[in-house]
Amino acid sequence: MEAKPKVLIVAYYWPPAGGPGVQRWLKFVKYLPEFGVEPWIIVPKNASYPLLDEALVKDVPSECKVIPVPISEPNQWLTKFFSKKVTNISSGMIPSAQKQSMMQKIALWVRGNFFIPDARKGWIAPVLKEVDKLMQAHKFEAFITTGPPHSLHLIGLKFQQKKPDLRWIADFRDPWTTIGYHQALYLSEFAQKKHLQLEEKVLQKASEIIVTSETTKKEFLAKTKQPIHVLTNGYEIASFTSDELKKYENKQFTISYIGSWLTNRNPIILWEVLQELIQEQETFAKNFLLQIAGKVSEDIVETIKEYGLHNHIRFFGYVSHHEARAIQATSKLLLLIEIDSPETKCIIPGKLFEYLSSQKPIIALGPEGSDVHSILEETKGGNYFYYSQKQALKNQILYWFKKYQKNENIANENANMEAYHRRNISKKLAGIISEK
Repeated sequence: MEAKPKVLIVAYYWPPAGGPGVQRWLKFVKYLPEFGVEPWIIVPKNASYPLLDEALVKDVPSECKVIPVPISEPNQWLTKFFSKKVTNISSGMIPSAQKQSMMQKIALWVRGNFFIPDARKGWIAPVLKEVDKLMQAHKFEAFITTGPPHSLHLIGLKFQQKKPDLRWIADFRDPWTTIGYHQALYLSEFAQKKHLQLEEKVLQKASEIIVTSETTKKEFLAKTKQPIHVLTNGYEIASFTSDELKKYENKQFTISYIGSWLTNRNPIILWEVLQELIQEQETFAKNFLLQIAGKVSEDIVETIKEYGLHNHIRFFGYVSHHEARAIQATSKLLLLIEIDSPETKCIIPGKLFEYLSSQKPIIALGPEGSDVHSILEETKGGNYFYYSQKQALKNQILYWFKKYQKNENIANENANMEAYHRRNISKKLAGIISEK
């Protein structure tokens, strides 16, 4: 019997890490064996993850060979010397510049200018040793690095310099130099140039590139002639016991937001719309509930209070991935928020596909020309609004609320969803890996 071709992957986010970053490659390695590919994956040992979801450990497939490599991270020793507010920046909870303490500003400046491309750069050397050992002992069809953290792509870059015939695929879950949080890191001119140089080297030297959106593909096509494939994130159908659903079911008109709600995603027009509806309609005020499952920045919480919405909010805090899916399944509407900036047009949150699989209508806010907008139109999964469309947003929420009042079913019969199932996306990946 012919042996399956092997692929060696380097990934930072891996169970027990929580959050969206872990899902992509956890699911890829689950399905790749179905399509004749044997995945081996190098992951950190004792990583300092900002979010944990121990339940995901059981989702690691037995067919996958997992190789843990020890990692030393700045956040592991920063917690001994700095307050939680300072070390929390590693989870993306960066307060607005006006509200940052001096220590927070210093920490961001150090992170941006001393750790290029990121704070996991110290893992490069030990992983290179492990890759060298594995490559000598086994034949791999391809070598894949996935970022962020984009320092992992430097592992591919350095190893390819040693082995020029290596087929190296760089997977970009997010862009590199155009990602929004770079603006918060107080990058010096030197640091900015260094990021651009490293990005250019990776894009020019990788055998092939994988991105998650058409917009990122267009951005990278202007920087490289290497082949670029678009593999979005995806969904699986979730199943629940009746007890799991009862925990979150209620009779209110619930709009739910799943995931970390960061400072710069502060949708003032949404707060204005909800405030107006509460003030104008007594029945809406009695029945409306906004549910938030995930970490929420202090700036968002303060804004919610400023608009008098605090009595209509339920904060779950960070919950496991399975619990988040149960909250989706029991909600009336699902909320997706992106920053109103051209730089975020390429961002397709992984939760979008899980939102779609729940068949609950989606209310999305974001910039014009967004890939999210295109997917919602393709799948008929919800409504997308620009930040200039306040009245249209208000009318749409009212439309669904009137259906709720009449006890009508609030659901979407989504079309064209099958292409986004993780099995089908993994099949495309297997095809890329198996190409000669």
